[in-house]
Amino acid sequence: MDERVMAMKISFNLNGEDVSINIDDHITLLEMLRDSFELYGAKEGCGYGECGSCTVIVDDMAINSCLMLAVSVNGRTVVTVEGLAGPRGELDPLQQAFVDRGAVQCGFCTPGMIMSAKALLKEKSNPGEEEIRKGMAGNLCRCTGYSKIVEAIKCASEGGCSCGKGF
Repeated sequence: MDERVMAMKISFNLNGEDVSINIDDHITLLEMLRDSFELYGAKEGCGYGECGSCTVIVDDMAINSCLMLAVSVNGRTVVTVEGLAGPRGELDPLQQAFVDRGAVQCGFCTPGMIMSAKALLKEKSNPGEEEIRKGMAGNLCRCTGYSKIVEAIKCASEGGCSCGKGF
């Protein structure tokens, strides 16, 4: 069996900036984000796409970056939790809602939760509780019990808490 590694040059938009990189064809998007771009928000929890800790947004869709090869983002748009911050570092309204509503505990799953919620709210700006729970089903949290997470997402979608004006 031929086990040669092929390096490819890929170009894509990362958090609003056009970037290019030479990357081996077997490297996952998660590995590239963490190792090459030093973006540590997405984390490897399970490595099998079950926990959602590695969730990022690719072309407006939440994806598990541990399952996607880095080369597959060539020509696409990737947003990580770091890309949600405003120009002066201010939190995105969804991030602020998570803080305001106590939806962060240990913080390990939080970036993935926020990215899944961001994609959900882009698709449906004012989801009901059941829609939120269904939209967040691919993300596991062992600390909060999900109620505060659902509340934070609902808050952000309504723009009704101190988190700002919503989306």
